[in-house]
Formats: sequence, structure tokens, C-alpha cells
Amino acid sequence: MKSRNYATAPFPALLLLGIASTTAPAKPALAYDLLGDWPTKFKSGSGIEYGTRGTIQYDLNHFSGDRLPNGQPRFADLETWRRKETYLYARKSGAWELAAGYDFHSHLWVDAYFRLFSKNIGDFRVGQFKTPVGFEEGAVGSGATTFMERALPVQAVNQGRRVGLDWTYEQAPGWLLNAALFSGGDLNGDNDGTTWAARAVFNPVKNDTAVVHLGLAGSVEQRDDEVARIRARPEANLTSVRLVDTGNLSGTDQITRTGLEAAWLRGPLLLQGEFLTINASRRTARDFTGEGAYLSASWVLTGEARPYKSGAFGNVKPRNKAGAVEVGLRYSTLDLNDGVIAGGKQHDWTLGLNWYLGQHFKLQANYVRAFSNRGTLALDPKVTELRAQIHF
Repeated sequence: MKSRNYATAPFPALLLLGIASTTAPAKPALAYDLLGDWPTKFKSGSGIEYGTRGTIQYDLNHFSGDRLPNGQPRFADLETWRRKETYLYARKSGAWELAAGYDFHSHLWVDAYFRLFSKNIGDFRVGQFKTPVGFEEGAVGSGATTFMERALPVQAVNQGRRVGLDWTYEQAPGWLLNAALFSGGDLNGDNDGTTWAARAVFNPVKNDTAVVHLGLAGSVEQRDDEVARIRARPEANLTSVRLVDTGNLSGTDQITRTGLEAAWLRGPLLLQGEFLTINASRRTARDFTGEGAYLSASWVLTGEARPYKSGAFGNVKPRNKAGAVEVGLRYSTLDLNDGVIAGGKQHDWTLGLNWYLGQHFKLQANYVRAFSNRGTLALDPKVTELRAQIHF
């Protein structure tokens, strides 16, 4: 992978939080335990908690079976950092939270927001955060995914992060409601436009060892540049190559996204799936519609159950020092052919193995068998992926 030079990252929000954390009186430092809790936060005498959190990942992607008709490989084997996300935050329990995050690998702002909590009317948040359509991306943190990369349709449909205002309400038993307005693009200077979005989750069953999750999400986006482009990497994201890609769809007035999500947790077993659609309404040409779905199953061989909170699953927490081991299988499919737009079709099988060491270390191995067909090119690469992760 070629190296690139980047400008110095902007740090105003991070510096403000850092200064605040050094001026507040701290409680005595906690004992350090490599596999247990880390002392990355403290609480001042006024009850305000200051801390840092992060997700640091180093990946390897190896490709085979990717020869083009001219004999050249389509993909290059890669080994580099995937993420270096670091956050500083301050919060007062039940009242407010301020957080700012930056990815020092991609040199991009990630979540950066201010949130107000209210038991009666719900929580309000303003800043940059993830859009809700695409359960595996919008709700589940980057360090807590079962597989190393999100499924094909989630990559193609989810918008990523935008600047906006949202409201979340969890006081109705069994329900989570979320509504958001995003305007003005993102903190990295991209994706100018306006998006209205909403998500509803219903939990007819929710306890420590059993969860039933049923969700519906939707959004309507109007981009200032009036261009839509829908594509996905082959569930190996160190590469910039996409096997399916609509190209630029100019004259797009509106992009509509919908997602149906479902999950069932029973002890160490988790079944999860989504069906996603995306529609580009165009002034100058025929409208475009793409769709995709995935279904996954995972089993924690050591018996632990994944934690579930606020409509999302977290990482397995091992019960012993040897850690927890999880296996998973996922099938995903994406269809970006519609009329004269031949974006291509792809379906992938992914086999995953995860080893959770304590609360902060996670080792992952994935084997992806991809099958793609776009126009006259059919390519079916095999991908072996490895990841070492620290999260706190």
C-alpha cells in the first residue's frame, strides 16, 4: 500500500476535553489489570466523569483466485492499520455527555457530539454521528462486530456519519425510537446535503441471556451535488477495489434507504439478518433501485452470551482468563443491476473465528469466498483476513 502524507489533524474539541480532564481533581488511580478493567476514566468531586476510549486495529488481507483475463491479479495483498480511533469524553450521569473522536490512521473525524439525557422526554444529541439505516453499521460499534467487515448490502446502503441532531427514546417498555435530521455534510468536508432518518426497534424478549430484536429504519437524503454512487468492497476493506459499482448516477434528486433488521439471541447463539434497499430518484434518467440482504449465525464455544443494550450487541465478555472463543458464518448478497445500470451482482460467504482475551483484546480471522458478476467480468476471489484489536 502506498504511503500518503496528511496535514496535521484538527484538535480543538479534543484539546478542550484534555484540558478539562487535567484540571479536575481525580480519585486515586485504579489498580492495573491487563485482562480486566483499565483505568482510562476518573470521576471528579463534582460527579463529572472524564475519560478516553478507543479502537485500534491492525489487519492483514490476502487474496487468491482473483486473476483477470490478462493474467494479472485484481487485488494486492495488504497489511496495515485498519483503525486508530481515539475519543476523549466528559459526562455527568443522567444529565449530559460531551465526546470527540478522531481516527489517526485515516485522518478523519469520527463521532463528535454533545448529548442531553432526559428520562421523561428522551435524549437529544447534536454533532456528528452515524446514520441509522444499516443495523450492522449504524448501531453496532466498529470494535464489536462479529465479522471483520460489514456485509455487502450494509456497505452499499449505509451513509456513514453526518452532522445533525437526533432524538432517542427508550422509556416505553420493549421499544427504542430514534429520529434524526442531518444537514451540511460531515466534519471532514464531504457529503453536503440534508437527510431525514428514523429507526424503531421492538424487543418482545430482552434479558441477560435471551433477546428478540425486530427493527425498521428508513431515510430520505437530498445531496447538494445531485450525484449518487452505490458500491461495496468484497468484505475486505483494506483494498479500494469494488467488484460491484453503479458509477456516478447524476441528476439524483433524492436517495431513499430502508432496512428491515432482526436478531435472536439465546445464550451463546446469535442469529442476525437484514434486508436493505436503496432508491435513487433521478431527474435526467430512469430511477435506480438496488437491494441486498445478509444472514449470519455465531456461536460462543465457551458459553458466554453477547451483551445487548440500546438496540445493539456488544463484544463477548470472557468469564475466565483463557478468554472466550466464537465462530460465525455469514451469507450476504447485493444486486446493483437495474435497467441500463449494470452495477453488478455479488454474493459472499464468510467464515469467522474470534478470540476475546479479557475486556480489551480481540483476535479475528475471516475467510471470505466472494462471487461477483459485473457486465462481462465475473470474478470470484478468495480472501483470508486477520486482525489484532485493542479496544477500551
